[in-house]
Amino acid sequence: MEARDAELKKELDATLHARRDLGEEYESALVDSFLGKVEQRLDGTIDRRMRRHMAEQQMVVARGSRAPNSPVDSWGERFGFGIVSLILAIPLSAIGVVNADLPGLFVTWGGIVGVNAVHSLRGVNFGRDKDRDRKSEWDD
Repeated sequence: MEARDAELKKELDATLHARRDLGEEYESALVDSFLGKVEQRLDGTIDRRMRRHMAEQQMVVARGSRAPNSPVDSWGERFGFGIVSLILAIPLSAIGVVNADLPGLFVTWGGIVGVNAVHSLRGVNFGRDKDRDRKSEWDD
């Protein structure tokens, strides 16, 4: 990236030098020319990123994984997890009551509620910035 920055700096220096040589009457054309080069550079960077992003999505789909922008879990997954935890709650409750009476029942149900709460909060962001860990838009 530094090589491209150096190249862009050379272009800017050449544009400023040409402006000094040619005068203010050519300033608009020189600025337009330089901005056109910057725009081409940005277009190239955006094209590369879009191709990379599309290739990553195609790889995810080809592997049969979840799409990158899909939610962490679906309603069916949450519903199924709740049903399984309720079915398992019956024998776990019996084991808790047999071994520790009423406190064992409370501990068992506390665990069941805790596991379900953690599962339901699995996709919640809690104020973390998803974009903070991403590379800058200018990085390539």
